[in-house]
Amino acid sequence: MTVQAHLKWTDGLQFVARAGEGPAVILDSSDGASGASPMQLVLMGVAGCTAIDIVVILKKKRVRLSRFEITITGEQAEDNPKRYTKISIMYILYGKDIKSKAVEQAIALSEKKYCSAMASLNAEFEHSFRIEG
Repeated sequence: MTVQAHLKWTDGLQFVARAGEGPAVILDSSDGASGASPMQLVLMGVAGCTAIDIVVILKKKRVRLSRFEITITGEQAEDNPKRYTKISIMYILYGKDIKSKAVEQAIALSEKKYCSAMASLNAEFEHSFRIEG
């Protein structure tokens, strides 16, 4: 499968990007702040990728989520390229009768088998989760 994206410079360090026929996304530097930086988008991509996996896996396990959130934090190298060296993910799941074992299995499957965003990065990953009744 091939994925293509197009990026167009608008002004300063702002760009508009679109993958395929998908919606446009504004990218900017942290100084311009009119959109997410490329490295922020990397974190959001990892969070979105694993979130989709978790929801699909838990749905197959008949786990009933009422709400689901992820907080993701990336530590960047001091020197260029300032790649992510460590990424921490906190999964927060809301619902009744959610079993820890089901969540642990879903996270493990996402991290080790399904999340292509994680597999694309050379970073150490760690996770934790919390279930709210």
